[in-house]
Amino acid sequence: MKLRQVLQQNKSMSQTRRRMRRRNNIDAWVLMLPMVIILYLFVWRPTVLGGVWSFFRMSGYSVGEFCGIDNYKMVLSHTQFMPMLWNTIQYVLWSLLIGFLPPLVIAIMVDEIVHFKSGFRVLIYLPTVIPGIAAMLMWYFMYYPDQTGLLNMLLSKIGVDPYLWLNDPKFAIIGIVIYSTWKAFPGTMLLYFAALQGVSSELYEAALIDGAGSFKRFWHVTRPGIEGLLLLNVVRQIISVFQVMEAPMAMTGGGPNGASTPLSLQLYRYGFNSGGKGTGQAMALGVIIFVILIVFTIFYFWLNRKVENRH
Repeated sequence: MKLRQVLQQNKSMSQTRRRMRRRNNIDAWVLMLPMVIILYLFVWRPTVLGGVWSFFRMSGYSVGEFCGIDNYKMVLSHTQFMPMLWNTIQYVLWSLLIGFLPPLVIAIMVDEIVHFKSGFRVLIYLPTVIPGIAAMLMWYFMYYPDQTGLLNMLLSKIGVDPYLWLNDPKFAIIGIVIYSTWKAFPGTMLLYFAALQGVSSELYEAALIDGAGSFKRFWHVTRPGIEGLLLLNVVRQIISVFQVMEAPMAMTGGGPNGASTPLSLQLYRYGFNSGGKGTGQAMALGVIIFVILIVFTIFYFWLNRKVENRH
């Protein structure tokens, strides 16, 4: 009799647990449903349709006859495709060279500050809240090539002739990357700052006792503690800069003579400046960019797995 009661109780408890799991799963899906719908409408569906339509002749967004890889041939055979690809790679390389370390350095400096730490965080974050176009125009006029530009006004004070800045093909990409770094580094800096709070203070104390200097403390304590975030930000920066479009379009229009035109700006021109005749090429170029970025993403997951296994 007692055994039967125990079995019934266990069965009842098992049924209760199954009902709770089922209810928790339903609640989770209800909470996720709005996000899934938004992702489907604005990310997954357009991505898949763009890939499919890139094999058709397009008139605006009207699908014509199947043309195979003709759109891809037109994109790849464009005389400026390789220069634009090289421009895009330069954006990425200069962004990593100029823009990767400043957020980390400033985050470490703010973390070491004893007084007015919150005030410094607010002041450093101000560039992020400035509207994008307003910030681009502000930097455009700072770079203005005649004596009315702010930078040339400063040069004139020390007797130096005005410089062309964004009108110089050798500097145009660097100038845009400097603006992009100034605009984007506060958000990245706060991520690093938050990650630094999670590094054990006991490890720093042990390193100080062992006589480790600033560089050794960073290399042996700080770096391993935020290594995952560093890796994530490298890949995230590569992916975001590879798709740069707004800054070159607003600040140089892709000039001078195409010296600052990235692939994403050409994609925009195919889609919106061709009277609907270049929509197929725009979708083909979008697929090419997507494939390149997928390679970076796969590389990130592979490298991140190796980092996690090492820890």
